[in-house]
Amino acid sequence: MFEDGVPPRFYLRFEEQILPSTITLETERPNGHRQSFTFVNRGTFLESVDEIPEPHEFKVTLHLDDVAYKLVFTEHDYSGSDPDDAHHAKRHRDNNMRAAYVHVIADAAVTVLAITGLVLGSHFGWVWMDPTVGIVGSVVTANRSYGLLRDTGGILLDMSPDQHMKEKVRKIIEIDGDQLTDLHLWRPDPVHIGAIVSVSTKELHDVAFYRSRIGHLNWLSHVIIEVQRWAAVA
Repeated sequence: MFEDGVPPRFYLRFEEQILPSTITLETERPNGHRQSFTFVNRGTFLESVDEIPEPHEFKVTLHLDDVAYKLVFTEHDYSGSDPDDAHHAKRHRDNNMRAAYVHVIADAAVTVLAITGLVLGSHFGWVWMDPTVGIVGSVVTANRSYGLLRDTGGILLDMSPDQHMKEKVRKIIEIDGDQLTDLHLWRPDPVHIGAIVSVSTKELHDVAFYRSRIGHLNWLSHVIIEVQRWAAVA
């Protein structure tokens, strides 16, 4: 299932050229709604006729002849045991929501501190409470804002949004001696990471080969892959 600038559909590829005589795929959503998908032969792969509607969260049952395969697909469920999922959920949140959260928390904290300073200053004559409250409020606001400024600044400067994902893609691509000549990651939305991947190889691998290699990375989408072949020196 890919979303490289086109509507999302299911894609099936087989290592052997002989296709099963019957292929059916059914999705079941959390509300119980079921949808069946039929496929059309595109030569090197099968493509579902219908698009996959949002939200992309459902159970999949794929029947190949008499064998059934089941899996669960979700874009926004971070409750799994995969440490990569936990890392992604922790590092990548909606910055708009974070900014609103920081604003509300900072306002509430400064208001409470200001009232506390006024009450203490009025009852005990502690005139130093007013500047102290101002300093403490500034520290609280700065502490809450630092992480947000760091992350949004990285986006504005077009920095890699996830070094962990970058290194993982590099290891997967270069596992058989291929060379990753260029890798650019960016964030099209708060959940996914887009990627432009340039690979140099002496093997007869095509784009589909490398796409299948990184296809299991749940948060990687909008992937553009370029393959450059080079001849080994005799």
